[in-house]
Amino acid sequence: MALEQAGREVNDVDAVLFATLSPDVNFPGLGCLLTHKLGLPGVPALDVRNQCSGFLYSLSVADAWVRAGMYRTILVVGAEVHSTGLDFTERGRDIAVLFGDGAGAVVVGESPDGRAGILSLRLHADGAGAQDLWLEAPASKYMPRLTHAMIDEGRIWPKMNGKVVFRWATEKMPEVSRAVLEEVGWSPADVDLFIPHQANMRINQIVASRLGIPEEKTVHNIERYGNTTAATIPIGLSESLRDGRLVPGHRVLMAAFGAGFTWAGAAIQF
Repeated sequence: MALEQAGREVNDVDAVLFATLSPDVNFPGLGCLLTHKLGLPGVPALDVRNQCSGFLYSLSVADAWVRAGMYRTILVVGAEVHSTGLDFTERGRDIAVLFGDGAGAVVVGESPDGRAGILSLRLHADGAGAQDLWLEAPASKYMPRLTHAMIDEGRIWPKMNGKVVFRWATEKMPEVSRAVLEEVGWSPADVDLFIPHQANMRINQIVASRLGIPEEKTVHNIERYGNTTAATIPIGLSESLRDGRLVPGHRVLMAAFGAGFTWAGAAIQF
């Protein structure tokens, strides 16, 4: 779908970036499996493990590669399968209700007119909050990596300190958004569309409010799909394009926050 909308063929792709926290297997990377399914032998593939910020981190790599002249047409994918990794018992209800499966993709290449493009990207991380949003086991730091005790104790399921994550997200997403807006010389009123990561509807509403971006310019899809982590922003882009909310020339602001903690912001001219 992404290649068709971009007017490209599969064989035009000369690099693949794949953002996911839920790979089909621990190794090899899913980028390799995707290039095989697409019929692209020899094309480089890189997996990005920055969870909810993974798409914007991947976009920054694609931007750098194109600007450096390394590759001309890069497929950037965010895809998740959460449904096979959630605790659907009473114990896991606070987490299981939040996440969903989904995938989105964009094609990144040189702008033909030099006006549209990725104008600003800011990336950040702070491991101080790592255990406030994480999946502990199985893990290579343990020997063996997985035990019956880990399963019985529920350590194989995602864990989140919701209050801490909420506080960080509502602070860092506006902060990084203001940074990219300042870099490109836009005010919040200049933004045609704001596509935040879809972790929590209330977080997105607070972030948009703090930035002064009205509800009608803010994209929401969490009420339909849940949090699809690395896929939320490209899904938002795709649906906005399909629905006519995103048209050539629009100024788009994107922001994400997630496990790590990691957070990122981007400003693009579509």
